[in-house]
Amino acid sequence: MAIELLDSPAASGLPVHLVGKGALDGAGLDAAALTWAKANGFDGEAGKVLVLPGEAGGIGAALFGVGDGEGAFAPLAAGALARALPSGDWRFATPPSATDLAVLGLLLGGYVFTRYGKKDGPAIRFVVPAGIDRARVERIAQGVFLARDLVNTPTNDMGPDALEAATRDLAGRHGAEVSSTVGDALLAANFPMVHAVGRASATAPRLIDMRWGAPDAPKVTLVGKGVCFDTGGLDIKPSSGMLLMKKDMGGAANVLGLASMIMSAGLKVRLRVLIPAVENAIAGNAFRPGDVLQSRKGLTVEIGNTDAEGRLVLADALALADEEEPDLLVDMATLTGAARVALGPDLPPFYTRDDGLAAAISAAAEERADPLWRMPLWKPYDAKLSSKVADLNNATTDGLAGSITAALFLGRFVEKTARWVHFDIFAWSPTDRPHCPTGAEAQGIRALEDFLLRRYG
Repeated sequence: MAIELLDSPAASGLPVHLVGKGALDGAGLDAAALTWAKANGFDGEAGKVLVLPGEAGGIGAALFGVGDGEGAFAPLAAGALARALPSGDWRFATPPSATDLAVLGLLLGGYVFTRYGKKDGPAIRFVVPAGIDRARVERIAQGVFLARDLVNTPTNDMGPDALEAATRDLAGRHGAEVSSTVGDALLAANFPMVHAVGRASATAPRLIDMRWGAPDAPKVTLVGKGVCFDTGGLDIKPSSGMLLMKKDMGGAANVLGLASMIMSAGLKVRLRVLIPAVENAIAGNAFRPGDVLQSRKGLTVEIGNTDAEGRLVLADALALADEEEPDLLVDMATLTGAARVALGPDLPPFYTRDDGLAAAISAAAEERADPLWRMPLWKPYDAKLSSKVADLNNATTDGLAGSITAALFLGRFVEKTARWVHFDIFAWSPTDRPHCPTGAEAQGIRALEDFLLRRYG
């Protein structure tokens, strides 16, 4: 982590004063600091940082603008300090509201993806305010960083085999077990759609299966879409549409980040993580528009579009998960552009048949500044998935309600499990934010960590 947390006396470290928009005069600063701030045009604008001079030409303190405190990510705004403060030891002059989220924002804002040579920022150490569960904050940050690192890594270093290796590395750190069904073995094991989508790649498709926890504990199963690159298949994407397709395994990255949080917390659950890891490539053996695929569940699927491949691999994995009837089944996927058209990049939709589950997740999302929005599994749209030759089609013909119809498609493969929830995430921040630089982002997993901690903690 670029930010190191210190368990030190509250008075140690240089103070950071939080200043609201237009509230400089009431911030309790001495005359010299107030004059310096006004001379530099500081007025408490959100995210602005001003270093105050100290004695003998050194640094005395810093001012941090919190604006009006509005916005879904406002509690994480302290992340801006991670990229603006000089190296050294710091502390909040007065603890902010939602102090644990402020500290989490600090850690998240210090993230830098360094695999290919980019250097870390300043060496900042921050005193942990009283009453903060430091272990929890750090394990959440580590889970987010894992998800970001996996998504930020390009496909030449994060293909299906590398995604399996990352899963095994995580499992090794927590004593989890991993098995993998690879290549033509997928057909023998009855994962025909995972095989069909991934068979054209030079790297064999696979179904990764990680298990952790006591066998008699409540079963929590996480399924993540692991499409390590998506050309669109024979229904090929334009070049502009492929630029971010390294992130099409963002669902897998997010469930691994959440699994890291769960295992680090020692939650009393029987955790299972299923990742269908494939590359949707183009070759002579690629699956085609008009093909009819068998599925693990026994349903036949007509291929209306090879670029709607994520739901195919998820369907086989969800069918496997459903056979165990877990207490909770969560799937996460960068599934549709329609979700971004409807709600934009910051607000992932989620779908569930369980109103109580939806309310609990929504409450956790608001509590943890991890925005989510429930969307309906609108049954009348189910007819859009009809096929004249198969049980269902993987794409609709009118292009409307794409995120809803994708969720309805997945729902066909979850029949036994009472508590199932599907997240259609973006896994990317298109702009710099205080808690997240431009690039990969974890979405929904901080809310789910809170929900799971309350339910199984």
